[in-house]
Amino acid sequence: MRILGINALFHDPSAALVVDGRTVAAAEEERFSRRKHGKRPVPFSAWELPEQAAAWCLRRAGLRPQDLDAVAYSYDPALARSADAMGLDDPWDHLRQTYAREAPGFLATALPGLDPGLVRFVPHHMAHAASGAFAADGADRSSVLVLDGRGERASHLAARRMGDSLEPLHAQDLPHSLGLVYEELTEHLGFLRSSDEFKVMALASHGNPRMLTELRRYVYPTGDGGFRATGVPWNEFCPPRGPDEPWSGAHADLAASAQAVLEETLLDLVRWLHGRTHDDVLTLAGGVALNCVANSRIAREGPFSRVWVQPAAGDAGTALGSALLLAAGAGDAPEPMTGADLGRDWSDAELGAWLKTAGVPFERPPDIAATVAQALADNAIVAWFQGRSEFGPRALGHRSLLAHPGHAGNLERLNDVKGREQFRPVAPMVLAERAAEIFDGPLPSPYMLFVHDVAADWRERIPAVVHVDGTARIQTVDQEREPLVARMLTEFERRTGLPVVVNTSLNTAGRPMVDDPRDALECFGSSPVDLLAIGPYAVRRDGIFRAAEEG
Repeated sequence: MRILGINALFHDPSAALVVDGRTVAAAEEERFSRRKHGKRPVPFSAWELPEQAAAWCLRRAGLRPQDLDAVAYSYDPALARSADAMGLDDPWDHLRQTYAREAPGFLATALPGLDPGLVRFVPHHMAHAASGAFAADGADRSSVLVLDGRGERASHLAARRMGDSLEPLHAQDLPHSLGLVYEELTEHLGFLRSSDEFKVMALASHGNPRMLTELRRYVYPTGDGGFRATGVPWNEFCPPRGPDEPWSGAHADLAASAQAVLEETLLDLVRWLHGRTHDDVLTLAGGVALNCVANSRIAREGPFSRVWVQPAAGDAGTALGSALLLAAGAGDAPEPMTGADLGRDWSDAELGAWLKTAGVPFERPPDIAATVAQALADNAIVAWFQGRSEFGPRALGHRSLLAHPGHAGNLERLNDVKGREQFRPVAPMVLAERAAEIFDGPLPSPYMLFVHDVAADWRERIPAVVHVDGTARIQTVDQEREPLVARMLTEFERRTGLPVVVNTSLNTAGRPMVDDPRDALECFGSSPVDLLAIGPYAVRRDGIFRAAEEG
């Protein structure tokens, strides 16, 4: 079966292609359109489809729209209720439902040759659940928990995978939503709603959860697999912050309190689910599953022996999940993800042609990994563009900014390069076999979705990646899966004695992650990055200036 998955209705439009149960390609529309998150999550944008991402997925496999056996759309309007009936303040939601019902026709227009009768509506949270349960390795018998802002009529799903079937166990009806509450808080704290929730998580580390007791009046588990989460009077806790205003201790304390009550509620849901299934493995999906701090507490204090989180846990991942769910239903055994590198790539010859067209001086060193390691050892900032781009919001060694972790000032330096808030941390990447001696937490951690305590004797050695609370959100690197990144890390340690390199996403604030060579060159040209490692080639900033002076 050749199945194209589509996420379009709310935000982060994306497409994924699954052929005979194997994930061939997956990409977010933002990487093509260069518009962060693809669009804003309002009813008026619900008609916007991931046209470029879908077309690319088909090209990657050499398929035409008429070659598809099915298209999975990750929302089922037949399950929806009116916003008023669900207690939501969303007067234009009926537009969203209209666009959803008409999606088969819209898709047939966007993908000429597609039979609209092939479009199948997949319940939103079942798509999320499948993106976790079917994509995880070793999860043939596992539990899955989904939490986000909203789906058709719920904000949460607990389910169980048994082989190729997925059984729903419990759902929390709207308006109660942990995701929506966290979105409201994001807006109250002066950040962009449905975009900047990760900033709230980072800010929470700077605060004291002194408002937790009061918050528990509005957000709490009910003990039966559900919860209550609505109607929080944020203004009573602290004044709202304007987007350009400095944050105060009260803002940080509120963030810390909300983070704590979220974690408490999630732990109750996890324990209830384990009590029903007694499984060893838990998979997580939905936007709330991008909360690394909560994930780590679930792994540390929860009853499951292993926790796996979908790297594209937000709505983008439902494109993949909906396709995997249809594939499983058609008898194609879903194959686990082998990595998040499911997007575009270019050959060495194609990259060289891009550089020649751009007219920039470049070199092809004997080993780009060693060249980058030396530059990092010399305290350069490196833009790293290698292989297929990542699916999901994390830079995982394919579209990354790299730096030396041993210089504390590199945190401020990178945040300046990216044009973002100074309270934001950057992350370490480390070889999987070296991680346990430095970081305490769930291992391996290839998708940067947990936080780890940094060993006391390492905190002063790698200060750039240690957050204010003594933790780090690490990425472990498998040498067989990522040989180039692994070699760069090995070469860096040989020069510095440090097996860790700073890794943050290759983009600037408000822009999607770099995806194609043009994006890489534009980012390199507009920000103070010292070296661009693009495929086997190296472009040096001082080389560009030298060439300009000589010209």
